[in-house]
Amino acid sequence: MVRYSLSCADGHGFESWFQSAQAFDDLASRGLLSCAECGSSRVEKALMAPAVATRDAALATPRSPQEAMLAAMRRHVEENSDYVGPSFATEARKMHLGDAPERSIWGEAKPEEAKALIEDGIPVAPLPFLPKSRAN
Repeated sequence: MVRYSLSCADGHGFESWFQSAQAFDDLASRGLLSCAECGSSRVEKALMAPAVATRDAALATPRSPQEAMLAAMRRHVEENSDYVGPSFATEARKMHLGDAPERSIWGEAKPEEAKALIEDGIPVAPLPFLPKSRAN
């Protein structure tokens, strides 16, 4: 994932995440990007300073409202649900079928597993973070 600072032709600045630099280029060339403020499809990368994390910086308070919101979301999920790791799809299906007690869970699922859960009417949603053990 890569985060870019962007701006539109009217000078509005905003940030967005992309799967890769190529993904950004592909969406931009097809006119599929739009300004978060005015909706303009004339969006370009803005100048930005590189973010180099140090150990101290990684332990510091989040630098932006988005990072603070993600940190709060992570805390809420970790404190109020069970981490089931790579067994997420199996556990979600067991609960849906009544073979396991209902509870809040989170974990990891392969794309095809998540797609099968959705197709079977089992409510799931992706989280915008990885488990701490896999978050580098």
